[in-house]
Amino acid sequence: MRIGQSTDIHQLAINRKLILGGVEIDHPFGLVGHSDADVLLHVIAESIIGALALGDIGQHFPDTDPKYKGISSIKLLEHVYNLMKSNGYQIGNIDSLVIIEKPILSPYILEMKYNIAKALKCSPDIINVKATRGEKLGYIGREEGVMAQAVVLLKRSIK
Repeated sequence: MRIGQSTDIHQLAINRKLILGGVEIDHPFGLVGHSDADVLLHVIAESIIGALALGDIGQHFPDTDPKYKGISSIKLLEHVYNLMKSNGYQIGNIDSLVIIEKPILSPYILEMKYNIAKALKCSPDIINVKATRGEKLGYIGREEGVMAQAVVLLKRSIK
C-alpha cells in the first residue's frame, strides 16, 4: 500500500468558469489556472502521483506547455489513472476537501464523486468529497481563492 497527499490553492476571478470535480458550477467567479483550474481534481491527481513517488503534478503537466492550456482536468486525472495502472496500483480510497466561501457545494458533491470514480475506473463508494467554508476569514473568506486537499491510499492491483 502507498499513501499520497496534496494541497492546492487557486485564485478566484471574474470571467472564468468554476469547475470543481469536473462539475461546472454557476457562479460569478471561477478559478484561475493554465488548465480549467479544477483544484479538486488537481489535488487528487497529485496525491496519486505522490503515492507513486513520481514527483508532482507540475512535472507531469507543466503550465508552460501549451498543450495543457484550457485542458479539462478530467483528462489529466485519466492520464494519472493510466500512470497508476501501469505501475501496478489501484485506488484503495480517496478522502478530499474543498474549502470555498461560496457557493455551497453540497448539491454538486455526488456528481463530483461520480466524475472522479469514472476517471479513475473505481467505485464512487471509495471516493469522499467534503466541503467547508472559510467563515469569512482570510483569502478564502474574502472569496479571493479556493483551497483543496486530498489523501489517497493506493493498493497493489490484483493480477
